[in-house]
Amino acid sequence: MNETPEIRILPPIVFPGTTARHETAYRIAHDFLSRRAPREALQVLEPALEQEPDNRGLRSLRAWAYLMRAQLVKASDELATLVADDPADVWSRHALGRALERQSKYDDALPHLRLAAAMTGDPEHEYDVLRVERLAGRLE
Repeated sequence: MNETPEIRILPPIVFPGTTARHETAYRIAHDFLSRRAPREALQVLEPALEQEPDNRGLRSLRAWAYLMRAQLVKASDELATLVADDPADVWSRHALGRALERQSKYDDALPHLRLAAAMTGDPEHEYDVLRVERLAGRLE
């Protein structure tokens, strides 16, 4: 039989000290997250965030990693801070709504999901609103 070998895509090589710069840490962490490796992304992000704790890009990636790891309280806390700092940040607002939904906090999730849907007009965001409204018992 012709069995094709499994092709593995390995994460990039990270040399010690190269993630201290936030630009490099961002690229490497984003690559890890796109490969569904949130633990490795957090290992890259934490040292960079110690150097630049207010960097929104790095904090957004950390929230994404928390969501992927189902660390929903940490994700909600990070995202709530991002939304408070910039209420027009649609990604953070929608992600906060999804994190709250995954914690079954439907009433808390709805305002964020509704606003993200209104800001983007994205049908998927509108679908998320309808799903959470149904889960909250507002639709039948």
